[in-house]
Amino acid sequence: MAETAQQRIRTVASQLTRAERQLADAILENYPMSGLGPIARLAEKAGVSAPTVVRMVQKLGFSGFPEFQSALREELEAQISNPIAKHDSWSEAAPQGHILNRFTDAVIANIRQTLAHADPAEFDAVTALLADSRRAVYVAGGRITHALAEYLHLHLQVIRPGVRLIRTTSNAWPHDLLDLARGDVVVLYDVRRYENSTLKLAEIAAERGAKCVLFTDQWQSPIARHAAYSFNCRIEAPSAWDSTTAMLLLSETLIAAVQERAWERTRDRMKALEAMFDATRIFRKFV
Repeated sequence: MAETAQQRIRTVASQLTRAERQLADAILENYPMSGLGPIARLAEKAGVSAPTVVRMVQKLGFSGFPEFQSALREELEAQISNPIAKHDSWSEAAPQGHILNRFTDAVIANIRQTLAHADPAEFDAVTALLADSRRAVYVAGGRITHALAEYLHLHLQVIRPGVRLIRTTSNAWPHDLLDLARGDVVVLYDVRRYENSTLKLAEIAAERGAKCVLFTDQWQSPIARHAAYSFNCRIEAPSAWDSTTAMLLLSETLIAAVQERAWERTRDRMKALEAMFDATRIFRKFV
């Protein structure tokens, strides 16, 4: 799967001139819509010349501005695809072979491309934030991604105190933000057909000085403009639904990293939890 134009911009960021960096910021501000108008409008918004726009899109690997815009239109179409349209698209181009192999190949490719674009320094910074027990942690997802949010929340609860799950599918979620303080961490999951309630949560959290961490897809949720850190995960698969395997992989790796960073505290909490499991006989004993 080809890189998105947004990913190409981030890849070549260190090679851009000052004017090209201004242009990149203008494109990313309301991506991908910002790049779909006339070249003169984009140049004016960025405070650069039209030739600068042409030079930069060529630096990104496009033959010119029309090809760049064509790529943006394809990305926008993919972002708003519903499950039926996704299924039809995959069916038309479905390769020969069993679905087990086709789906697995797609997921492995998603993982590889996700990891290729993950920044280890950002990952370590998020690990440090989540391991800091002075900061409360709030976790939220959407209609589908709430399962990932619940998974992260369950594990972080064992590792550290002060972790809360926000259910954005409920109209009572604003109550969960009453105790949100400056410097707290809000972890959000949001993938295409991005959800308004999750976006509003991010806006409120950012306004209140929280650090937002976003897990999103390759096209990037609009929440990204409120996030201190974003992890863009590949999600396409030969199915009417997207695959969240790459997102789960990053989440599980983050859980392992936070646990390792705060192991002494985690071990004590695990011991206390196991004692409660024994007292309540939740799990079957074989001895």
